[in-house]
Amino acid sequence: MTELFEELRTAMYSVWHRRWTAAAVAWGVCLLGWLAVAMVPNSYESRARIYVDVDDVLSEQLGYAGDGREEIMRVRQTLVSTKNLKKVISSTKLGEEVTEATQMDAAVADLAERVQVTSQQDNLFEIVATVGKSDLSDAENAVLARNVVQKLLDIFREEHISGNRADINKAIAELDDQLDERKVELEAAEERRLAFESQYPELIGGSASLATKIQQARTELRDVDADLAASTSALAAVNGQLASTPRTIVSGQNAVGPRAALMQAQSQLAELRARGLKDEHPDVRSTLRQVAILQDQVDDAGPNAQGGTPNPAHSSLLAIRADRQASVQSLQARRAALQSQVASLMASQATEPEVAAEANRISRDYEVLRKNYEDRLQDREEIRTRGNVVDETSQYKFDLIDPPVVPQKPAAPNRPLLLFGVLIAGIGAGIGAAYAMGQLKSTFATAQKLERTADLPVIGSISLTVSEAARALEQKRLKQFAGISAGLFAMFFILLAIEIISVGTLA
Repeated sequence: MTELFEELRTAMYSVWHRRWTAAAVAWGVCLLGWLAVAMVPNSYESRARIYVDVDDVLSEQLGYAGDGREEIMRVRQTLVSTKNLKKVISSTKLGEEVTEATQMDAAVADLAERVQVTSQQDNLFEIVATVGKSDLSDAENAVLARNVVQKLLDIFREEHISGNRADINKAIAELDDQLDERKVELEAAEERRLAFESQYPELIGGSASLATKIQQARTELRDVDADLAASTSALAAVNGQLASTPRTIVSGQNAVGPRAALMQAQSQLAELRARGLKDEHPDVRSTLRQVAILQDQVDDAGPNAQGGTPNPAHSSLLAIRADRQASVQSLQARRAALQSQVASLMASQATEPEVAAEANRISRDYEVLRKNYEDRLQDREEIRTRGNVVDETSQYKFDLIDPPVVPQKPAAPNRPLLLFGVLIAGIGAGIGAAYAMGQLKSTFATAQKLERTADLPVIGSISLTVSEAARALEQKRLKQFAGISAGLFAMFFILLAIEIISVGTLA
């Protein structure tokens, strides 16, 4: 620790002993450095943010994945291409002195490093341009930075709108070609289907349709059987009621005659049969014999026994029976037709499997071609409608969040920091130069250093005796050194104030 302290004290003595050298070097380095900082031109940065409505881009019809984001990314990536940067240079002051191809290439390379297009979100982009030409004033550089960003925005908009329009026209042309091809194929398939259906009408729609027809016919046949059973049961009930209802109503002296007895016996017989009793049953046979005897008596009585008035209930039952009989006959005829249809369809399905397979293929091909044709036709109409209004709707696809403005302060360089850095570097260079000169001369600042270097004991040291005149001269030189050092810092603060004032004046 003592040795370190000695070395530090030796270094400080060496520097202080050569302080005029340190001051001269510091002043020289600072003046050169500050002059270099003053020669660096100011760079001005302008930026803009733009929002792109990706949901308003033709995505499904034009084949863009991610709702149009690929198209936007394409425009963003090509925005800083050589072609677009040449447009920017030619339309701004960057191209005033560009007359040769090599100069244009150098300008494009320089501008490519100064322009950045970043994606902050999926549909929010930021365009940043930094411009600083040495042959232009600060105000002109600030305006130029704004103009560069504005031109890039114009190119962004033009690229996207013109790209959409070109894609729309290309898509419509491709769809027209596809529609022509599909139309020819669809007409040929329709002709094949019509020819096949005229030869095999029962196989219209293919074997799947044939199986469906069989299933429908069987279902309808079951329904007809159920209706026929219900109608037959209803007809039997009407017949039973009709058998038990007399045709005429007997009144007066004929109320107890043979005819009245005959009708009563017939009613009993009908009632027994309605209960399900067969003719072999004893009650039925007894009633039949009674009916036969009474019928002979009525026949012997002649026409005089036919008195009485017509029974309205009997007439009504006759009408109901006729309606029920017609319904039963109609259902029987429908049932026979359905049975014949099912048998015919099953025979076609069983005997001609290759024809059924051909029907399936023709029907399937026709439906596929028809659906594809209708889909392409709908896509073309949608794209054509969008193409007619693309200019009107383009204003809704772009939203300028932050428009480019003329920057009021330079973005680079940071002159206050550079001035301070030059000051530190100058002071360090002065101290370093003084220390290096001390190391080059073979002098010893302390007795201890002499003893270590010579490896001999130092008996003693003689202190320096300074006269009053020498002391006065030293005080004067100290004041001069302090003035020179203060002047260096004063120069720094003056330059710093000038920089602040100039920036404030531009703003």
